[in-house]
Parts: sequence; C-alpha cells; structure tokens
Amino acid sequence: MGNQVFSSYQSLIANYQLPITHHKGPNMETTTPTDLVNRAKAIVAREALAVQRLADQLNTELADVVTLLLHCQGHILVTGAGTSHAIAQRLAHLLSCSGAPALCIDAADALHGGAGAVTSNDVVYIISKGGRSAEINHFAEIAKARGAKLIAQTEDPGSPLARLSDTVFVVKAEGDVDPYGMVATGSSLVNGAAGDVLCVLLLELRGYTKEAFGQTHPGGAVGVKLAANA
Repeated sequence: MGNQVFSSYQSLIANYQLPITHHKGPNMETTTPTDLVNRAKAIVAREALAVQRLADQLNTELADVVTLLLHCQGHILVTGAGTSHAIAQRLAHLLSCSGAPALCIDAADALHGGAGAVTSNDVVYIISKGGRSAEINHFAEIAKARGAKLIAQTEDPGSPLARLSDTVFVVKAEGDVDPYGMVATGSSLVNGAAGDVLCVLLLELRGYTKEAFGQTHPGGAVGVKLAANA
C-alpha cells in the first residue's frame, strides 16, 4: 500500500508541471485553468510525499524527546524564528490541547526581559531549521543557565543549537519541497507533522480524555459538539 502511494505521488509530481520561468512566473495568457489545477495537484503531491517521508526519519531517539516533555513539571515553552515561530505557535496550542501545558514565547522579545519567565521546571522546545539563528541561540543559552531543559527540533544535529540542547529531534524536509529551497511551504508542513507526532504520543501516554479536553475547549463548533455528546 505504501509503495502504491509513493508511486502515485511521484507520478503526479512528474506529470504536472507548469512552464514556469523563475524570474517571471507562468504566463497567464497561455496558462489554462486545467494547467493551474494540475500544477496545484503536483504541489499537494510533493508536500504529501515530504510529510510521508518523515516516518522514515523517526528512530528511538524520539523516546528521549517524549520522555523529557512527559515529565516536564512546569510549562513547555515553544519558540522559533520566522516561519518556525508560526510552527511554534501551532505546536504550543496543540500541546495544550493534548494535556501538556505549553506556551509560545518570542525569543527575540525574551532577550529584552521576557526570559525571566523561564524556570528550572520548564522545558524549552526550539524549532530552528539550521540551528544558527543568533537570537534563538542567545535565548537558549539564557534558558539553560536558568535551569530549563532544552529540546531542539532542527535539520542539523551538529549545529550550535543542537549542541546546547539536552536532546535533539532531527527533522528534515526531504526533496525539492520548498520554492527555491528557501520559502518554507512544504518544510513547514513536515515540521508541523513532527510536532503532531509528539502531541498524539503525549495525549496517549497521559491518558488525556475527550472529557478533559472538553473542559478547556467549551467554545466554537468543537465545544458545541462536545456539549451535545456529553
């Protein structure tokens, strides 16, 4: 089944390409609606393949990451810069939804006094593709000095951030999934999926029930659904 899925994705990627010149983009006068839809399918297929390949990267070192998060006595403080900060915000929210108290912290702002929120009971979870962002690593140094445990989610296990951290979750978006190899479209999905892995594992290990989730999510359509099923 897995090989069939891979083959299907690869076929989409190979067959659906717009005649795009990188400095000008496609010519809308010659690009048909069908061309756009086919190209869109290829983009989705490429990103789906990149997310699926994440499974091959997972190893027993994941247990160290999960254990550190599971036994956190304070808050899991999640951070990143740029697109990684957007992924950090998502992860912090989903961790809290999964029974693991978490907050997103802005590393740059933290260098102006906000780092005082970090305690020795906390785990600081840092998402950084290269692990070399100055403000991120400076914040990591402060958090470590304050006694917090550090987890790095990064492509580079030899980076300065990884060396600062207590454990490292190596996550790499494989293939040509980002435009120019720089615009973090597909790679942000891969990193988001890595966070989803942690959320579901922690939810299951904690035995966090739907009823417990309902206590913190009374709002919106989800809250209405939970109340109707109570």
